[in-house]
Parts: sequence; structure tokens; C-alpha cells
Amino acid sequence: MNVAVLGASDKPDRYGCKAFRLLREKGHNAIPVHPRLEGIDGVRVYASLADVSEEVDTITVYLSPANSGKVADEIVGSGARRVIFNPGAENPELAERLRAEGFEVIEACTLVMLKTGQF
Repeated sequence: MNVAVLGASDKPDRYGCKAFRLLREKGHNAIPVHPRLEGIDGVRVYASLADVSEEVDTITVYLSPANSGKVADEIVGSGARRVIFNPGAENPELAERLRAEGFEVIEACTLVMLKTGQF
């Protein structure tokens, strides 16, 4: 499964990095997205969702609501079927818009979902 990590990080203590690494460990194609990074663990980081050329199945969000609101149109246009808002990244307005557009919207921790087989 292709999973865009929106707000990926190259800092091991950040959840955007932990999720990126655990997704890969569990066999998913983790696609990191961050406007100021070039690579994480040797994997190319995309500056925006619009730059991702691969089909994205799921977007896991590690951005503040203010920042995810700024990229709402990119999320809607991504072609993904599911968006996961991790704790602290919840954005009720964007979630409502995504549901209206036909997305499956989940408010949960990607790390917990992966570790418990709910992903």
C-alpha cells in the first residue's frame, strides 16, 4: 500500500519519522512529504503531495490543523481513498470536507493502528 506521510520528519524522536519507519517495516511504501527535507533514510522526500507521482492509497497526517488546512486542496486532489489524522493533527473542518468528497476519514494513531493490525 502506498502511504503518504504528510509532515514526515528525519528526526527519530518525531512521530512523523516513527510512522515513516514503521510503515516501511510493515511492508508499506511510505512516501514522505515535507517541504524542507530532501531525504529520510535514503528515501526521496516530496515537497508537496502534488509532487508525488505514485498513486496514493492513504495519507497519514502529522501537521497542525493550520498547516493541513493550507494543503487541503492537495489532499482532496491526491486520489487517496483514506486520510488518517493522528493525535494533535485533528482538523474537523478538513475532515468534514473530505468526508463530503467521499474519503474515509479516521482520527487515530497510525503507529497504534500498525502495531495492532488495524491499519
